[in-house]
Amino acid sequence: MLEAIARALASRGHALTALYTMADNGCDIGTCVDAIPRITPAIGRLPGASGPLRRWMFPLYPLAVGQLSSRLAEDHHRAPIDLVVSTSSAAIKSLRAPPGVPHLCYCHSPARYAWAQRADYAQGSLLRRLGLAAYSPWFKNWDRRTANRATLMLANSAHIATRIARCYGREAPVVHPPVRTEYFTPDASVRREPFVFIVSALEPYKRVDAAIEAAVRAGRPLIIAGTGSDEPRLRAHAKQASAAHLVRFVGRIDDDRLRDYLRRAHCLLYPQTEDFGITAVEAQACGTPVVALARGGALDTVDDPATGLLVPTLEAFPSAMNRVTHNPAACRANALRFSEDRFAQRFLMHARTLADV
Repeated sequence: MLEAIARALASRGHALTALYTMADNGCDIGTCVDAIPRITPAIGRLPGASGPLRRWMFPLYPLAVGQLSSRLAEDHHRAPIDLVVSTSSAAIKSLRAPPGVPHLCYCHSPARYAWAQRADYAQGSLLRRLGLAAYSPWFKNWDRRTANRATLMLANSAHIATRIARCYGREAPVVHPPVRTEYFTPDASVRREPFVFIVSALEPYKRVDAAIEAAVRAGRPLIIAGTGSDEPRLRAHAKQASAAHLVRFVGRIDDDRLRDYLRRAHCLLYPQTEDFGITAVEAQACGTPVVALARGGALDTVDDPATGLLVPTLEAFPSAMNRVTHNPAACRANALRFSEDRFAQRFLMHARTLADV
């Protein structure tokens, strides 16, 4: 996302000058972003802040945003900034821009563990459940009060636009995120196979257990890509369902293997509710239909019945995966609505309303 934003701005002759981030794991993001300095608050430089400790630092997020806001003001004093752009799924949307500088926030979601999925994130940990219960009300109050620090807020789907209105009381135009449709492409030489596919973090709220149950009931092989804390339970669940011969865990995979699975799969399964769900578009870009729960971002990305099926309940998945049809041309055409070029056009259109971009 950051690299797509940087390239969009660069196409208009504007360069990002610095990346202000809550924590930094040092990974490569892209040519444009990797060329600029990364600035983190003091607490973001603590050992483990960008890894295992990240969720436990939730109560310190407002402090981190305050530290970054102060640093941003100092940098603006030395070299004036024309536009602040944030991409937020928690607290960075509350970054305070210097006076007179517009702030454009691309919002993936208000903090899920406070507003929408607290119970899901608390699963498996009494300490986490107690901590979220105690701290979330205060955080939500701060989060709501500081939401107006963004001059304009964009939502990544209609689902998130509705959530922003409910949480923050403000409208957010929808700009769907960019999908690498030039990389995820069909291959006519690849043979379609009977397995169904899911790629996901293996966490309880992703409902991979429901995908296992659906595949067993439909009698279809299931390939599961991804890792997470729920993997031991899911493996045990597959054995208990007498599905060990149908279910294969392949772990974390690179982009080439992901594209290969998407090209060969009978369909991609989406039993979870996603804010947007880029993998669903990647599958369609490869000509593969999606069977998804009729909630969240899937309502924006799946054209039922041309490019997949939207089903009302998890119980409907087995029937749907056996009924879904293959129309690679329709899938591909639908996916192109979410291309990187389309994102750049729409993002720049809104940025121009705030600054000379």
